[in-house]
Amino acid sequence: MKISISNENKITAARGMTGLFIEDINYAIDGGLYAEMLENANFEARDVSGKWDNYRELHDCGYGWEAFPSGADVKLKIKTDRALFPENPHYMRIDAGAAGTGITNRAYDGIYLEKGVVYRVSFYARSYNYKGTVSVGIYGGDVLLLGKKFKLKADGKWRRYEFRAKSKTEFDRAIFAFTLGGAGIIHVDCFSMMPENAVLGVFRRDLVKLMKDFKPGFLRFPGGCVVEGNNLDNRYLWKNSIGQKERRKHNWNRWAVHATDESNNFRSAYSHYGQSLGVGYYEYFRLAEYLGAKPLPVVGVGIACQYMSTQFVPLDSPELETYIQDALDVVEFARGGTDTVWGRVRADMGHPQPFALEYLGIGNEQWEDRGNEFYKRFELFEKRIHEKYPDIKIIGTVGPTVGTSTHESAWEWTREQLEKNPDFVYASDEHFYVSPEWLYANTNVYDGYPRNARVCAGEYAAHVPGSGCALFNAPQANVWEGALAEAAFMTGMERNADIVVMASYAPLFARLGYTQWSPDLIWFDGKDSYATANYYVQQLYSLYTGDFVLKTQTDGTEKIYASASEREGMTFVKVVNASDEETEAEIGGDFDFGALARIIRLEGELTDYNTLEEPFKIAPTEIAPASARTVTLSPRSFNVLVFMK
Repeated sequence: MKISISNENKITAARGMTGLFIEDINYAIDGGLYAEMLENANFEARDVSGKWDNYRELHDCGYGWEAFPSGADVKLKIKTDRALFPENPHYMRIDAGAAGTGITNRAYDGIYLEKGVVYRVSFYARSYNYKGTVSVGIYGGDVLLLGKKFKLKADGKWRRYEFRAKSKTEFDRAIFAFTLGGAGIIHVDCFSMMPENAVLGVFRRDLVKLMKDFKPGFLRFPGGCVVEGNNLDNRYLWKNSIGQKERRKHNWNRWAVHATDESNNFRSAYSHYGQSLGVGYYEYFRLAEYLGAKPLPVVGVGIACQYMSTQFVPLDSPELETYIQDALDVVEFARGGTDTVWGRVRADMGHPQPFALEYLGIGNEQWEDRGNEFYKRFELFEKRIHEKYPDIKIIGTVGPTVGTSTHESAWEWTREQLEKNPDFVYASDEHFYVSPEWLYANTNVYDGYPRNARVCAGEYAAHVPGSGCALFNAPQANVWEGALAEAAFMTGMERNADIVVMASYAPLFARLGYTQWSPDLIWFDGKDSYATANYYVQQLYSLYTGDFVLKTQTDGTEKIYASASEREGMTFVKVVNASDEETEAEIGGDFDFGALARIIRLEGELTDYNTLEEPFKIAPTEIAPASARTVTLSPRSFNVLVFMK
């Protein structure tokens, strides 16, 4: 078969069109990217249950903590009087009946110590009468792996204690314990255990490495549905996510009540899933900067998640001004000088130079429904933002589905606005979680999109029927069948890079045993992590898309999909062979694009997927070219062909 590429009428590709979308789902942040190793470290946990406008939030501030050793004479009580910080007022009173007793933290699946890594442990304690010692210890069984003893002052004041220690051994699922040297009563709050090799002092190193290796063009954060909230009180308040870590007000997570129904008494296994906000807007901006990605923060528009609630702020309510001001203040926080209110806050946190903010997402998966007047409110946000920041590129939304009446209506409204104002939005956010068959059937869907509006494919993934998709804890949902279909669909995205200017798979992270949604790009536990076949497909598009997209044609051979681009003397041809047959492909063109220098290939059985035990079962391999212009395409393979002049 033949693949033809043309240098005529080529289009300019958006730099960095393939990015990453991070949402706090599947314990992606607390218990994941955030390198804090302790769970409910500041005693603010909630136990949340309910469904559809009827959610019950109960304080369960001792969650994750229990007496140590098990069954010891220790009385534990949560208190709020004379709190350490008013934003997070709960703390624990420990009444130890004997020396060597205290509390232990479940730390998700236990502490993983890496040999040679230095760990920083800290806590606050207050004593009125107890004049003895306290000890922090990390134990492997009965063996103390690292720890330190402190002498408390019995002066009734909160004091911070800290130590650093290098682990001399590797140990998985160790126990964190805090004990008193004798019988007595003390108060404790704000524990922390962090590896000192955390990236930027915040982020888990192995997970950030996978993000860095991806070379994302942009980073969309912090959601997703968590932006909207299950109700408006539960929405993501970015101003609560900045400043001193201990004073960032705890929020329960929208995904704590995912898939609740009568069968589980409207309470999921993840009812304590919360947000400590140890990773907040400042950290997200710093992470984007570290990755070399353009930040894309998303702010709410006064509409709670439309799948979970009917709540919205009426358009004529004065309360809506709060949401608009929050959007404006995000820009000032990122770009404002030190002579501005929020620019000064950023500078005081340690970043006096502005962040390079170019994009701002307004709303997530909203649509016109039940009188929420979404179109009018979006127009109000756009007007106010562009009045103050005319250069900001707004990312709009056309709802959570494709090919539906709400999707078509949203595009009609968007294009009408763009006719009146070409800067109304830079791009509109489309989301689609669909079958492989849909992706194959729609590889040319963007060919027919009107050219006056751009697309941000902000969330999408192939959901393979029968593989466990959209279910809890299903790494097998990341089968090669789905990733291969995504690769084919992305050839259509790349061929239409003048329309599809941003694209990101979703979700990004999933902690094994703590997952509300499958499939996901990266899986991990407390010790290890691995990339999926879907990750490698996305990564190859990120690494090997050029500055200009070339017109590409195949000879009609069934189940062959291709796209091509060029950059600085190199031409990248991506070819998916979705058939079960080996195929010889000849690459031709109307210009000299050089000889085949490299072949990077992903291939496997449709049911194959990566695991912790086999993390590279499907991973890119280098194939030596046998010819300057022809290549043998393996069955069920995705191939990146690199030609050099």
